[in-house]
Amino acid sequence: MLWRNRLFVLMALVYALVGGLIGVAVATVPGALSPEAPLAHAHLMLVGFVGMMIFGIGLHVLPRFSGRPLYSERLADVQFALMNAGLITICIGWLAPVASIVPIGGAGIWGGFLLFATNVALTIRPWARR
Repeated sequence: MLWRNRLFVLMALVYALVGGLIGVAVATVPGALSPEAPLAHAHLMLVGFVGMMIFGIGLHVLPRFSGRPLYSERLADVQFALMNAGLITICIGWLAPVASIVPIGGAGIWGGFLLFATNVALTIRPWARR
């Protein structure tokens, strides 16, 4: 497994732990965190844990299932950077709170999803030569 794909999986575990901790804090000490903390919790668990796990495993498995190499390793590297920078930025925006940076983080996350979708679609496309 490529190092980047391993990093996706490792970051998924980190986000699960951080997101879970925020969830516990919100549930046990109401009002201790920003009112937007549940948004950070949800994004850390869904985008951070679930998404990063899917990216790490998907970028490893889907090329093998299709019998073709990944369309672009560079796109996957940029996706990793965008997803992590975007998720961290959006969560800081909600927890700090610094509302002005939330759209920047959201754009980074969306850009990462777009790169993943493009890379996977071009990898598994049925009209490509083997």
